[in-house]
Parts: sequence; C-alpha cells; structure tokens
Amino acid sequence: MNRLFHRQMSRRRFLLRAAELGLATGAVGLGIGAILERIPRSPWDTRAFPPPGRATVAVLKAASYSGDLEQTVMEGLRLVGADVSGASVLLKPNMVEFDPSSVINTDPRLVAATVAVMKRMGARLVTVAEGPGHRRDTQYIVAKSGLRDLLRDVDAPFLDLNIAGLTRVPIRSNWTQLGELWLPTDVVEADIVVSMPKMKTHHWGGVTLSLKNMFGTVPGRIYGWPKNVLHFAGLHDSILDVASTVHPDIAIVDGIVGMEGDGPIKGTAIMAGHLVFGRDPVAVDATAARLMGVDASRVDYIADAGRFLGQARPELIMQVGEDPERSATPFKLRPEFQGLRSGSSVQTPPANAAGG
Repeated sequence: MNRLFHRQMSRRRFLLRAAELGLATGAVGLGIGAILERIPRSPWDTRAFPPPGRATVAVLKAASYSGDLEQTVMEGLRLVGADVSGASVLLKPNMVEFDPSSVINTDPRLVAATVAVMKRMGARLVTVAEGPGHRRDTQYIVAKSGLRDLLRDVDAPFLDLNIAGLTRVPIRSNWTQLGELWLPTDVVEADIVVSMPKMKTHHWGGVTLSLKNMFGTVPGRIYGWPKNVLHFAGLHDSILDVASTVHPDIAIVDGIVGMEGDGPIKGTAIMAGHLVFGRDPVAVDATAARLMGVDASRVDYIADAGRFLGQARPELIMQVGEDPERSATPFKLRPEFQGLRSGSSVQTPPANAAGG
C-alpha cells in the first residue's frame, strides 16, 4: 500500500474511532452510567492517544520575507521528514484581522511560498483556509493583506472556514463539556492539515502558536465571534479539545517577524528571524516558546498537551538547524505573564477562562 493510503487510513481511523467512542457512551444504560459518573474521567482516552514519543523540530534562520522562502521552507520540511506526495493538503494560516501598520497575520508571502513547495513535493491539491475569529468579513482580510493576489500567482484556492460546509465530529479528549465539534468538511477530509501560525504573545494564554491556531478551523457561524462558545468553555480546555480533534499533521511557525506585548492583535512587531517546522505541533510550540524566551512547561495548555497530544519535554525533542536557546529573542510579555519567562521564579496566575 502506498504512503497516501496509510495517511488517509490514519486520519480516517482517527475520526472513526472518535465516532465509535461517542456511540458507545450513548449506549451505556442508566445503571452503568450512574456508576461511571462516580469515576473521575481522564481528560483524554488513553486508547486514542498513545504516550508521546520523541519528536524532531527544525529551527531555520530567515532574515526577511523577501529572500528565497521556498528554499527555506523546503529545507525545513525535509529536515523533519514531511511527506505530502499525492496528498490533499490544507494550509491553515493565522489571518485574524487586517491592520497595515501591524503584524497580526501569518505573512502571505510565507503562505504562498509554502503552497509552491507543497506542489513541488508532489501534493495532489493545496488549499489555503481560515476562519477568522475577529473580523467577520474574511474576504476583506484576504484581499487587503495581499493574500488573494499571491494565491492567484501560485494557483491555489482560498476557503473561508467560517461559512464552509460542516461535518459533526466527536471531540477526542475531555477537557471541555462540548462533546462534539462542527468542523469544516474540507478540514476533516484533508489528508494533511498544516498549522501556520504567527509567533505571538497572547493576552489570555501567554503565547499563541500552532495549537491555538486551530481555533480558526471552528466556524464562527456556529460558535460565534470571537469563537465565544470556545472562550466560555475555557480557553485552556478549548485549545486542547480543538487541537486534539483537528490534530494538525505539520506545523510551520512564522517567526520571521513576530508580535510581542499585548498580542495577539494589539502587540508590536519584533524581529525574531526564524521559521520553526515539525510534524508534532506540541513539540513545535514548545520549541517556538523557547525561541520567545518562554518556558513552555509554564504555559498550561502546552504542558497539558505534552501529557497526551505530543512531545513537550526538551530532552525528547531532537532539535535540528539552530539551537533554540542560543537563537532566542525574548519577547515582551504582559505583566501577568512574567512568570512564563525562562528562569523566572515569579508565579503566573491561571489564564482567564473567557480569553480570546
């Protein structure tokens, strides 16, 4: 059997297993259900999530968006063993809002370069998709940011995930009480989902990277703006449940120019000069946090994701390319998140459950 078949079967088993677990829960009798209610639930099903193994993450220098981004992206994907041959690939950048004076979004030049690389690597179809949580007019962001023109140049379609057709998917972990998600069918059926966040601080989560970026796959027409249902369920818990259900196959973090301070919208630009690549989004986020001068073990949702969803322990992440510690550019953090700083003895308060 070819590699594409294995990838398709893996994602299909991923979703079918979730459906089976949902049906099994519904079939439990009242007597057994009453007993089970007295047993503390694990935040995840250990049958669905094997213990995280070793991971490989590549950190590559990238001084600007005007250089040969395609070569850098190709090298990063090669170093982490990414294989997209024959696959339908969905790229999910972070396109929250448009402000010409800010660096809110994943740079469209990086997105276009990644489309070109995926095609060179043999992808059957490459689609760029996003469901912004701040501005409801997605096409405004796509046009004003320049993404629309760049995608035309590389012959790639754009899909608005806030209005796309939906599929009901049981949540594969138990951090929230939502039980299920209505996800865009294109996300569910893609062979490979690539999370492409901007490296940013976050006013409620401390940092926002590839796991938090999955909020954009949840449609605003069902879950509100800015995805209010998820925020009411708790930012930390929702990040974990959404990421474990969508489970991006590859992460590419835009850390060429990041955002520090009062992110993810009102912060200021910071030259970080790196791109981060990996096939384990938790390991990628843990590494990207280190590049920001943040101890990932103190970011609650990354630490908890490292218990079941991917590898967060630095000693089990093989770093290739640049060393994250030596290459770090400490990002300014809001005062309440100073405790996330590597080497800090300050205790950080829990994230606001109604965060954005």
